Amino acid sequence: MADGAEGLAPAALMAAMGDRARAAAAELACAADARKRAALLAAAEALAERSDTVLQANARDLEAAAAAGLSAAMTDRLRLDAGRLRAIADSLRTIAAMPDPVGEVIADWTVPSGLRIRRVRTPLGVVGVIFESRPNVTADAGALCLKAGNAAILRGGSESRASSAAIHACLVEGLRAAGLPEAAIQLVPTADRAMVGEMLRATAFIDVIVPRGGKGLVGLVQAEARVPVFAHLEGICHVYVDAAADVAKARRVVLNAKTRRPGVCGAAECLLIDRAFFARHGAPMVEDLLAAGVEVRAEGALLAIPGTVPAAPEDFGREFLDSIIAARLVDGVDAAIEHIRRYGSGHTEAILTEDDAAAARFFARLDSAILMRNASTQFADGGEFGMGAEIGIATGKLHARGPVGAEQLTSFKYLVEGDGTIRP
Repeated sequence: MADGAEGLAPAALMAAMGDRARAAAAELACAADARKRAALLAAAEALAERSDTVLQANARDLEAAAAAGLSAAMTDRLRLDAGRLRAIADSLRTIAAMPDPVGEVIADWTVPSGLRIRRVRTPLGVVGVIFESRPNVTADAGALCLKAGNAAILRGGSESRASSAAIHACLVEGLRAAGLPEAAIQLVPTADRAMVGEMLRATAFIDVIVPRGGKGLVGLVQAEARVPVFAHLEGICHVYVDAAADVAKARRVVLNAKTRRPGVCGAAECLLIDRAFFARHGAPMVEDLLAAGVEVRAEGALLAIPGTVPAAPEDFGREFLDSIIAARLVDGVDAAIEHIRRYGSGHTEAILTEDDAAAARFFARLDSAILMRNASTQFADGGEFGMGAEIGIATGKLHARGPVGAEQLTSFKYLVEGDGTIRP
């Protein structure tokens, strides 16, 4: 950020940051991949060297979060430790090593007139990212935008402000080391909420907005943005235990899907159990969840399991982001599909079954961004998909869908070549 810009009013600050981002984006669009790779590797090294500084900043954020009464799940999203910091640095290195999407030829053909036409990937331009709690988004979003040749304007939540600033400083050091414009990755230097509105209206500067956060933030962005948005409103993820599920697999997957990290958007929020499975095997996965400290809000025969509590109607179709899950019995795969269509958010759904026909029906008749078979919904993550990282999970149906990695942060253009060719 330019000297003194921190004191600007939100509209003036947005204009200053936007001008610098546009200039940086023009340079990044034609930057060699070797320079982008060098910037990301240098940022990873800076993160390793400054780990103590970053963890100290995170400790300040955690102290403020405790004073503010932040929930356990949100605090977990915010918390950094040596292992998570190493994972962030490793993600930067992974993104650096990935193929450069910019300039990739998507299609190449010649038409009868003799024209050769190529469709090639090109950067989007300037990407605005508005996020809450998770300081790793600073690194992931900045790195993915850079890899795809985009400039990034990042607006983190006030709860992660110190952590994000410390991580951002490492990214800027990487840009500087590679001779790329420091304005390629900018962090909004104020907690003024008016900056969110300025970003949402900044059609002259920002090409797309990516919100990362809870329903309140994403709903606000989708309702008020004039800039195009890649977003998911909620992660209401379902796990369906089919009649032909393997009991051991089902127990393992259900427990992981809910308890690995209950506060992430890929955490299971609703468990559906086929009535025929329940008649033969009971519901050992419910007992496992209860033993792990999960509150199981159930209905019908499942309430006979000691420790469950009655589910309210609104518990189905609810994103808990906590150690709580709704559970009910359904009559077969079609009933599970009907339930998910009614209550799901289009994020991630899993079927646990050894029946190929049931799995094929589940995959064909549901249209969530991610559908899984015999795997935990916690794998709904760009890093786990081999993308290095993700800037978010998009549940819309235009342009980007599912994990948004570097490739999804590009558009395309047509390169047309002739030889004095004229149209009759």
